[in-house]
Amino acid sequence: MNNFVTDAINLKSYNLSEADKIIVMYSKEKGLIRGVAKGVKKPKSKLGARMDLLVANKLMLYKGKTLDRICQAEALNTFNKTRQDMDKIFYSMYISEVVNNFGIEDDPCSKDIYELLYKSLEKIANAQDKVEILLAVIKFQLKMMQISGFGIEFDTCLCCGEKIKDENMYFSSKTGGVVCQNCNEHYKLKTVMHYKIRDFLKTMLVLDYDDTCEYEKKANEKVCIVCFELLKEYINVHSPRKFHSTDILQDIV
Repeated sequence: MNNFVTDAINLKSYNLSEADKIIVMYSKEKGLIRGVAKGVKKPKSKLGARMDLLVANKLMLYKGKTLDRICQAEALNTFNKTRQDMDKIFYSMYISEVVNNFGIEDDPCSKDIYELLYKSLEKIANAQDKVEILLAVIKFQLKMMQISGFGIEFDTCLCCGEKIKDENMYFSSKTGGVVCQNCNEHYKLKTVMHYKIRDFLKTMLVLDYDDTCEYEKKANEKVCIVCFELLKEYINVHSPRKFHSTDILQDIV
């Protein structure tokens, strides 16, 4: 059988012809996939809005030699509340671009990444304010990088190997961790990380996505933006592809 069924979230789309599009999706079973949506730009298309970006579908695809063809799509979640708020749209675009940049075909981590992306998009859609949006994105950033093999070291100095406790430290986006004040005389890093920010990020990393901690209840927009920007820079440094959504985000953060 050349047909297969999978749950997938639409990340990007490209025009293929006057009526057809190529949809880039992240799927639960197969990681990053690309499928042709035949006739999707026609007014009476059966696929229609289900091929819009940031929609989760149950798909039936026909396996092709170079590109799969999308035969059927049943919407699982359109994250409709996101489409009414510009902050939600841009941050959802950002996390979908992270998945697009780090995702691979036949990804062995596809189930974990799909569920993380789905939960994050849902959290953003249902967020009551910008702090809730940012908390969802920060959790996503930390967990996505850990799943992708780029987990951050928050406890131990990358240089001397000593534990860093209740003192400020420096963060290295290049090496993915913290450096103590003494060792930074050699490293000359510029990004200072307060130990309370470190504790906040460390807790968010180990916390189950659906759980809530005291740090989240006390977090304000300023702290969340500092954390988001720090992680965004780290992700940019290690991304195999250039980001486009971050230029737009720069205007709304």
